[in-house]
Order: sequence, then structure tokens, then C-alpha cells
Amino acid sequence: MWVRADVVRVVGLAAVAAAVLWFDGVAVALMLLVLGGLMVPRALRIGPRLDVAYGVALLVAAWSGVLDFYRDLVWWDLVVHAVVTGLVAAVSLGALVRLGAVRDPDDADLRAHRLGVALVTVAVGLGLSVVWEIAEWLGHTYVDPAIYVTETDTLGDLLAGGLGSLVAGAALIGRQGDRTDG
Repeated sequence: MWVRADVVRVVGLAAVAAAVLWFDGVAVALMLLVLGGLMVPRALRIGPRLDVAYGVALLVAAWSGVLDFYRDLVWWDLVVHAVVTGLVAAVSLGALVRLGAVRDPDDADLRAHRLGVALVTVAVGLGLSVVWEIAEWLGHTYVDPAIYVTETDTLGDLLAGGLGSLVAGAALIGRQGDRTDG
């Protein structure tokens, strides 16, 4: 399964090349951001299933923006925000475990600890959603006014991200041993 995760990273590198060859600077910057994000699970030794799901989701989200899927399929933005934010929150929880800031969800033997894992995952997901929405606003204001930003879009994205993070938190406490390799 690690090979699949590394293949996703190679696809990320190819996405940067494609953006350079056929798209604008915003697309190149986005694909470079995604490529950096694809390296995070490997550096953290996140389990391969989560690594692959996270990487594919980041690539789908980025290409959806570059190819205007969000504009053409208005509901797609909410789906992507839910899925990607949940996966980013799960990977971020893995980073917090590696830093020793929180206990590993695999150690969730007490009901209170399991609840804590879910709450921290939701909090991280919501916090990162806010950072993303601020970045979207900055991009719209200072880089490209075509970046879609409205109050309704922002609130919907935050809600979807929170729900995705809740699902991720529940999944993290519902299974054993898939997030890290030790």
C-alpha cells in the first residue's frame, strides 16, 4: 500500500508539470501547495490507507478548482470541503500525536479519551477550515478576483468541513492501527 501512496505523490509532481505547461500561475501555485501537502503523511509516517485517501482527495480538490468543477457543479464544493477537511484533520491529528501534544487514538480505551479524540479532530478541522477560507478571501482580494468568495459559500464550506471532521474523528476512534506505522 505504501507504493500506492508514493504513486499519488508522483502524480502530484506530474500535476505541477501539467500546471506549468498548460495553466496559469495560480494553478501552478495551487499544485505546488498540493505537492507539499502530499509529502506530509510520508514525513509523519501516517498509515498508507489514510495517506492514499488524503493524497487523492487533495489532487481531486485542486484539479476541481483548476478545471472549474466548483463553478459547474455547485454542490461539489461542499462534498470536497467535507471529504478533504476530514482527511486533513485526521492527518493533522497524526501530526499532533507525533509531536506528543495528544495521545494516539489507538490508546482510546476510555470513553472520555475517545470523545476527546473526536472533539480535537473537529476542532482542528474547523480551525484549518477557517485558515483556508481566509486564504481564499486573500486570494480573491489580492491575487485573482475570479476566486469565488461569498458569505454563503464561506459558511457552507465551514459547515461541510466541520461535518467532515466529525466523521473523521468518529472513524479515528472506530478503527485501530491504520494511522501510523509505529
